[in-house]
Amino acid sequence: MKKIGASLSKGSNSQWIIMDFMTDRDVQKYREDGYVVLDGLLTSQECDELRQRMTEIVERMDVPEHCRTTFSTYHEEQLKKQGNADYFITSGDKIRFFFEKGVFDDKGEFIVPKQQSVNKVGHALHAYEPLYKKVTHSAKVQGIAKKLGLVNPVILQSMYIFKQPGIGGEVTPHQDATFLYTEPLGRVMGVWIALEDATVNNGCLWFIPGSQNSGISRRMLRTPKGTFPLTDFIGRERTYDEEKFVAAPVKKGGVVLIHGEVVHKSAENTSEDSRHVYTFHIMETLDTRWSPDNWLQPTEELPFPPLYTK
Repeated sequence: MKKIGASLSKGSNSQWIIMDFMTDRDVQKYREDGYVVLDGLLTSQECDELRQRMTEIVERMDVPEHCRTTFSTYHEEQLKKQGNADYFITSGDKIRFFFEKGVFDDKGEFIVPKQQSVNKVGHALHAYEPLYKKVTHSAKVQGIAKKLGLVNPVILQSMYIFKQPGIGGEVTPHQDATFLYTEPLGRVMGVWIALEDATVNNGCLWFIPGSQNSGISRRMLRTPKGTFPLTDFIGRERTYDEEKFVAAPVKKGGVVLIHGEVVHKSAENTSEDSRHVYTFHIMETLDTRWSPDNWLQPTEELPFPPLYTK
């Protein structure tokens, strides 16, 4: 197999390989369904390197008592656990740790092994961790963005999601634009990379194909400075027909591209296998307004970095 080159210059062999990673049919499926699964974004070795680096990061993590925040996607608990936590709302330009339920005792000590306690790490791995930065700006990822016609894409945030065996929590049906709102809508895309096989048994994603065309019904907003909680929701999540969801299993090294308004979810991981994922969000900045009410805001320390490297 021909090695992928870093150059995206016109006429080079690597240009064709990179652009061909996502076919015209893949583009059509993404536009019609709101998502598409592509195999082979990363090699097995690249996946293992990212996982090994995350093991090191978690092993060295030092989490203050007051920051032992349980991450949940349930509406009220989101408000309580995320919104009330300055730790969450100021994590956009940092690497921080969010935990599964029931991993601490009443004194805030781990009651499960440290490596199995974390729900996710976010939200600036793409900026501060070289291995993750390399994957985020890889020639294949840039090729995907170009194939989709993105002119000035930037990286909004990144996360490492563990989906721990036996305790990996359910992610209820939602749309990413609820949290990452733009005007107009349709300018944000999730890039969800499976570092292990993601199966129906260990909590792969499920989608309602075509649901990206119905707008959004709920938004998470920053509240005015000095008020509590720090975030609030307007609107409510719609009730969805469970029979409309389609499973999207992914092989290790594969990627799912996720339209910002497509409805998706994942079940609890009741299996004995973890489901590690590296995921990040891209936004087209051309003729786009990033909402100043979003929880995530660029900072002086970390403006949203351009995806395309010169």
